[in-house]
Amino acid sequence: MSTVEPVHRTSKAKIVVFWLYVMIPLAWGVYNTLSQAMKLFH
Repeated sequence: MSTVEPVHRTSKAKIVVFWLYVMIPLAWGVYNTLSQAMKLFH
């Protein structure tokens, strides 16, 4: 007989903090890349 462990719920605050931790540097990198690319076309 197999045992099933209960699923632990992740708080929404932790999820928001994680996505901010990922998205802020990503957005900064995209912004810098686009601003540097614009210098090539001016």
